[in-house]
Amino acid sequence: MTTSRTGEAAKRIAVDALRKALLDGDLVAGQRLIEPDLAEAFGVSRSSVRAALIDLAADGLVERVPNKGARVRVVPLEEAIAINECRMVLDGLCAAKAAEHATEAEVEELREFGRRLTAAVEDGEPLKFSALNLELHRAIRRISGQNVATGLLERLHEQVTRHQFRLALQPQGPQTWLPEHIATIEAIARHDPAAAESAARGHLANIIAVLRAGADQSTPHQD
Repeated sequence: MTTSRTGEAAKRIAVDALRKALLDGDLVAGQRLIEPDLAEAFGVSRSSVRAALIDLAADGLVERVPNKGARVRVVPLEEAIAINECRMVLDGLCAAKAAEHATEAEVEELREFGRRLTAAVEDGEPLKFSALNLELHRAIRRISGQNVATGLLERLHEQVTRHQFRLALQPQGPQTWLPEHIATIEAIARHDPAAAESAARGHLANIIAVLRAGADQSTPHQD
């Protein structure tokens, strides 16, 4: 066994691989995480996988069930709504900061995202739209230079990936969100922090409204 398969470096390999699998939808809510299989897949020791699962459990992405091992944590809908309420504030902050700091090259980068998102909607490719949406948010956070908010947002987003995939597959989802993304991009391009923050918060507010509608539909009502 090489030194790269054990210790802190190996744990980091396992953590990064598991996070990517969660974000890409390769691991789904409730799925069992079998240590020997993961160790073989990532080329690290079982102890490194176990340590990685402990770290991810602390981040709310994995839950360890006594005598049953670990599984991907199921985030209830109400918790997903609460997480997106936090994201709304932080995404608004990042959009405002991006509007203050964006260079001409970065504005063109964001506008290219807008063109690609538009093409995904026109071509009827919701999963491609969802992937581009994630990239756009990351670009705005990077441009913002608000590293604290970026770290918080990445941890929050990982917990609601399942709900984001479900929303992306709704027939009118991408068509509804596209103008909201374009509005955010153009406000950043105009270097208008207030408009950028308002557009970003409005987008998340609409996502929250859709999630709330889903919660209402799944909750029995008494007359």
